Amino acid sequence: RSFARFLLRFLGFVFWGIAAVLAFGGVSVILMYKNYGYLFQDSFLSLPGWLAVAAALILLPTGVLAMSISAKGSRYQQGALMYLLLVLLCLQTSSAVLAEFYSIRMASELKSTVGYLVYQYNGTHSQDPGSRAVDTVQRKLQCCGIQNYTDWLNASWHLQAEKAHVPESCCKEKYSHCRGDLGHLEQLSQEGCLKKLQDQLHFVMFYVFLCCTVLSVLELLVGVTNGILMRHQPFHDLQIL
Repeated sequence: RSFARFLLRFLGFVFWGIAAVLAFGGVSVILMYKNYGYLFQDSFLSLPGWLAVAAALILLPTGVLAMSISAKGSRYQQGALMYLLLVLLCLQTSSAVLAEFYSIRMASELKSTVGYLVYQYNGTHSQDPGSRAVDTVQRKLQCCGIQNYTDWLNASWHLQAEKAHVPESCCKEKYSHCRGDLGHLEQLSQEGCLKKLQDQLHFVMFYVFLCCTVLSVLELLVGVTNGILMRHQPFHDLQIL
């Protein structure tokens, strides 16, 4: 019983740390959707992130409750902890499943979406949402084209130009006078955007999936530990119900 109390107190502290880790993962998913939302046709892509953030917020009082039970052993607190663990388990399972689902589904959709936007590009100063999305991705990820910068040589925008060049968003940040001239390749980002986007998507989704999986195991351990303490404090009435 004393070991169960110690373990419950220790896991209560661990919950606080994991709450910060899980919140970081959730915010990363939300920000990715915010920055590159035009590339993702599914409007629910940020849902795993919001579920992860909600779980992180609930983890804070859950950790406090676990530490309090290890000191006082209140029957009401023990019951409340079980309810919170159940809610957390539902949130994390949903977040983990959605993260894995979107990681597989969106990776394949990105290829067709990015390819379409590149070939429909209208220029760096265009007001077209698709063209602005391409520029945003190339600037933020320091990339150029789909697989590499040569993809722009076959784009309709390039074929209408007088000389060979790529969008200015392909320029590296340190070259302020770069205008996308293919005669100065050292000034351009030559890596493709598709792989970088897919890698970032896989990373943030796997991060959330891994956090939720590890946390679910720890929550089951807390539930078992709490159950052991409840066995040593038998019911005297039905108030707990």
